[in-house]
Amino acid sequence: MSYQVFARKYRPKTFADVLGQDHVVRTLRNAIAQQRLAHAYLFVGPRGTGKTSTARIFAKALCAKNGPTIDFDPEDELSIEIAEGRCMDVLEIDGASNNGVEQVRELRDNVKYAPSRCRYKIYYIDEVHMLTTGAFNALLKTLEEPPEHVKFIFATTEPNKILPTIISRCQRFDLRRIPNAIIAKHLLHIAELENVTLDEKAAYAIGKGAEGGMRDAQSMLDQLVAFCGGQITEQDVLDVFGFTSGESVAALARHILESNTVGALRAVYEQNEAGKELGRFLGDLIQHFRTLLVQQADPEAAAEDLSPEVAEEVVAQAQMANTEQLLRVVDGLADVDARMRWASNKRLHFELGVIASVQSLNEVSISDVIDALDSGEGAGLPRQSPRVQAAPPLVRRAAEPVKAAPLVKPQPVVREEAPAPPVVKAPEPQPQPVAKAAPPTVEKAPEPVVEKAPEPTPAPLPVAATKVKEASPVDEPGELFSEDVFWSKFVTQVQVRRPLAVSWVQAATLLGFSRNTIKLGFPLSESYARDSLMRPAQVSFLEGLAQELTGKAMKFELVLDPSLKALVHAEIDLGLLNEPASAPKPAAEAKAEPKTEVKASSQAELLNTSPPAASAPEPPGEFYNDPLIQQAMVKFKARLVPAG
Repeated sequence: MSYQVFARKYRPKTFADVLGQDHVVRTLRNAIAQQRLAHAYLFVGPRGTGKTSTARIFAKALCAKNGPTIDFDPEDELSIEIAEGRCMDVLEIDGASNNGVEQVRELRDNVKYAPSRCRYKIYYIDEVHMLTTGAFNALLKTLEEPPEHVKFIFATTEPNKILPTIISRCQRFDLRRIPNAIIAKHLLHIAELENVTLDEKAAYAIGKGAEGGMRDAQSMLDQLVAFCGGQITEQDVLDVFGFTSGESVAALARHILESNTVGALRAVYEQNEAGKELGRFLGDLIQHFRTLLVQQADPEAAAEDLSPEVAEEVVAQAQMANTEQLLRVVDGLADVDARMRWASNKRLHFELGVIASVQSLNEVSISDVIDALDSGEGAGLPRQSPRVQAAPPLVRRAAEPVKAAPLVKPQPVVREEAPAPPVVKAPEPQPQPVAKAAPPTVEKAPEPVVEKAPEPTPAPLPVAATKVKEASPVDEPGELFSEDVFWSKFVTQVQVRRPLAVSWVQAATLLGFSRNTIKLGFPLSESYARDSLMRPAQVSFLEGLAQELTGKAMKFELVLDPSLKALVHAEIDLGLLNEPASAPKPAAEAKAEPKTEVKASSQAELLNTSPPAASAPEPPGEFYNDPLIQQAMVKFKARLVPAG
């Protein structure tokens, strides 16, 4: 008997031999067992995944003795004829060479004749997408209502080229790419039967190069046996097919993650000198970073197609960068891959892509700055640059005026440009313009006067605070103080301890307490505020503050409520609390202004906010155009207004 290649010698003979297509095998077995057989089937999948083999096995089950049955004998004479393509009742047609209307008309005329030996007459058309539109239309009526003794089985790698009217008349089965681990295990089994020593790493390398096709993997193993004889190692696979080992790809990825530009360029140089195809090497590198992303999301799924050694390296590398950094690297390498396909100097583009990947890992995005500011740890910024180090005070200054938002329950700070606060009652003389007197009056307010002034406190807060300190932990927060008092004190404490987060908290509405949960509602327009408060650092801070106020562990439930109205955000005034120079004031109010300033300063001191300073220098013009300030304005939904 002449020599048979592995792809034909070890072709599946029964349903149990089909690997990696459990969903298809199970459906066909159940259909046979329950006698729920359709008249037309369509097998879709990449090359070498078992479309033709599955169709032949299905035909054997339908035409077996005492069939249809799933427990047929693969060594039966009729089964052997079907496997070898010699059965008169199972016709295999090549769609590429029989794609015309005349061939379909001939098929339609032969359909009416009954089978000679089998129970069914089966037509198997491979690469059915090669049929012309006229041939498809000629087949429509016969395919929709064939005789009872006829079954159609179609196979294709490009279902998008088949008419929808054909697909709608068939039961479609999508065959998937076979996982690398299954291919490697089957190759080791074949090597054992052939008395060939196949290294496990070599089996994984073959499976990776086969890209999910079992037939390709068996053909590669057949070629390696002819090249190496009875001993096959991973290096043999890499030398014969020009593949790059998984360890080499992982080593290059580690150099990039460690910002080791020299080591990364040396790895590219070594692979290029070894004659490896750089385009495939880059594709393997992109696939490796994709595996790191999958590892962060689903560790079990990431390890399916990896050898044990590479799997351990993937686990370690997935902790060296966050998801955003890995996505930037993948995007950059994908652009390089697109340029390399048409470039003559592929190594140049590869090296530039590696350098750009290292630089992208050193970049700090505005979200990193905001996260660091929210957590109160400026040192948490990764690889800070001088520009980023200057960002926190700029962002903080732009956000500070939000502290005076009038949503807090305590006495409001004198912030708005009111004619005069009712502090000192005096007879009301005729109003006189004192436009130029306001700034000197503010400047004369001495700092010591603010320090000596008694520290007023809002009436509800000391009572609630006293109750919190004196009361023991209870089950319901409502027993300590009302929801309004709790929310007022909670917002005040957020404003004092974490000013940058107060605008997000003020956007929320306290919907109520459950036993251990505080439920906050946000309008649909404030979804960003809700998402910002759901960050781990913010949740930890809010829960700790709530536990401090209530005396027990509390959880927060943050929901979007369409019934809540959107807040009207105040403009951020860089002049803080300055009075306009042209505003007319009564003389008595002008005289009482210093005392009013002291009271406002005391109130500002109570809220741990800096008192208004009329002599604050106006920031330079570059301040308004700074990208970080622009990002902060988008984040806080405000706009900058020049002072004065």
